[in-house]
Amino acid sequence: MRAIVLRELGGPEQFHLEDVQTPVPNKNEVLIQLKAAAFNRRDIYVRTGKYPGIKLPAIPGSDGSGIADDGTEVVINPALNWGGNERAYSDNFSIVGVPTDGTFADYIVVPMENVFPKPAYLSFEEAAALPLGGLTAYRSLVTRGRLKEGETVLIPGIGGGVATFVLQIAVAIKAEVFVTSSSDEKIAKAVSMGAKAGVNYREAGWDRLLKEKMNGGADLIIDSVGGPHFSKLINVANHGCRIVSFGATAGPSLELVMPKIFLKQIDILGSTMGSPTDFKNMLELYEKHQLVPVIDSIFPLEKIAEAQSRIEEGKNFGKIVLRISS
Repeated sequence: MRAIVLRELGGPEQFHLEDVQTPVPNKNEVLIQLKAAAFNRRDIYVRTGKYPGIKLPAIPGSDGSGIADDGTEVVINPALNWGGNERAYSDNFSIVGVPTDGTFADYIVVPMENVFPKPAYLSFEEAAALPLGGLTAYRSLVTRGRLKEGETVLIPGIGGGVATFVLQIAVAIKAEVFVTSSSDEKIAKAVSMGAKAGVNYREAGWDRLLKEKMNGGADLIIDSVGGPHFSKLINVANHGCRIVSFGATAGPSLELVMPKIFLKQIDILGSTMGSPTDFKNMLELYEKHQLVPVIDSIFPLEKIAEAQSRIEEGKNFGKIVLRISS
């Protein structure tokens, strides 16, 4: 079968398209012929050695949809071995695509418990875009963030795959959603998807301007950016606000003013991936509201270098998808 193989860490050229042996499922595993896969920033971190537990050679890719060996159209939950604790994953937890072989291939073997029916209204490309980002967004927003209808939600750095899922879910729950970005075009796209408004964080005093647009502040902030702007989120937060962090693409936050956190009684919550229950509930929410993942662009497997460049350069709005087979 064809597969993208990572043998050495480094630049985009380290993703090689090769012919490798088709995997054989063991008991309680399912062989899936992949129709589509999707990129995540995680794949870039793996390629550049910025992710723990890397074992080479490996086939990357966490998101995928296709046809199981019994003919069923399926989507893969990439969160392996979560365990029985809904509050946090087990010591054996891992994610599909390093250290186990991933979805950038013609076939993959995954545990039976990680295989779910593909929502019938979604194409294979749309379904492949959903798992990792949709799961992360759902747990951050609903399970950890405890979002309620009518609350004000802020999504910093709109445009990435998870952020667009957060926006879709929050709008479906009837929250008042606001966004930030360095791109006015991305803010406009978010508004077209249901956001009330947004501000460009390159503008001086963007946090004050955002509070004005909100007519107050945020009840819930879902952040994946971190970095120096995180302290500004405290300024935008209402008293009793929940801030959920699932990433730090801008690095650590070193300028937090601690009294602002405890005097405003702010909850700062961490979130990573999600449980099987979260995944099931996420799929049910998408089906109930007939939500369709936002796809930035679709590339054939052979064009993987171009696909990853869009993420690394921050050009994408939504998910980058790889079409494996028609």
